[in-house]
Amino acid sequence: MSRKEVSMIGNLTRDMMRDVMETSLKKPIQTGEFRKNPVEPAWRCPGDYIYELVPTEKFVMEYLKPKQAVTGRVVLQLHGGGYIGPMKNIYRRFAVKYSELGLGADVLTPDYRVAPEHPFPAALEDAVYAYKWLLNEKKYDPEQIVIAGDSAGGGLALALCLYAKDHALPLPAGIITMSPWTDVTLSGASYEENYTIDPLFGNSKENMLYQCSYIGNADKKDPYLSPLFGNFEGFPPMLMQVGAYEVLLDDTRAAAKKAREEGVKVRCSVYDGMFHVFQMGLDLIPESREAWEEVGEYLRIVYHIRRDQEGKVVKKVKTRRRDTEERAKLNLLAFLKRELKSK
Repeated sequence: MSRKEVSMIGNLTRDMMRDVMETSLKKPIQTGEFRKNPVEPAWRCPGDYIYELVPTEKFVMEYLKPKQAVTGRVVLQLHGGGYIGPMKNIYRRFAVKYSELGLGADVLTPDYRVAPEHPFPAALEDAVYAYKWLLNEKKYDPEQIVIAGDSAGGGLALALCLYAKDHALPLPAGIITMSPWTDVTLSGASYEENYTIDPLFGNSKENMLYQCSYIGNADKKDPYLSPLFGNFEGFPPMLMQVGAYEVLLDDTRAAAKKAREEGVKVRCSVYDGMFHVFQMGLDLIPESREAWEEVGEYLRIVYHIRRDQEGKVVKKVKTRRRDTEERAKLNLLAFLKRELKSK
């Protein structure tokens, strides 16, 4: 466990998410409407970055690069959304975060094809295309590539590496997963044990886990669909994060255990009291901040980045806890309001 006490903001966020899910979002979403009409404000790229849309024959990729740095490092981000969700602004903010934590890393995020129009293996095919584009078109050294993904994107990241190993492609330097969906058979004990406490996927089976149109006619145990059933031998070091309240908890724990048994170095962090992809809280939730700090530490290790301490702390300024908590609450409410408007 990364944290033994759940923060006040973490508890508040989890409870608010449960209330929202109970009142408005627990309905079948396999129709494609969730993907077709995302309502979001225009995203403004930070001024110190270059943001490019890279069209391909079947989908579009989003390529983020710092203006003032050419490091040779890159993160291939595979977004979540249950294989039916679209590319959204939160993942563009994730891309900036990955770049900052990678000290100037570039970030490629493919808006891969999704169900119901494009069932398995469309998303994997697009992820493979993006990976080959980095290797062959942009000439990134595989030892400077990290593949990262959350939820379905986390499972897709593992499936991509299984595919790369099976097809003699070089493996990346590292893999980051946040609440990955590694087993579409839903066989983990946590699907029952956490059913009543998961604020996103609990207390209902009318959601993208149980109503998965991406599977189509495929074998649910196909490792390219459920990487838990693949062989991780030879994989690079992995960072796997998950919340303790998730029905998907065992998707991470079982995959981490299996990878370790097959000789892979794995850091598996289970965050107490946390929900599915709590990292979306960015700097607003203490647990999310801690998780991103862990990502930064991991990136520095796999990229072999050394940082010399700049200056020294001469004075610590104390803040009033109540004022800090009130500001955090207001910021959190504003954040959730924006995100919910985009659903």
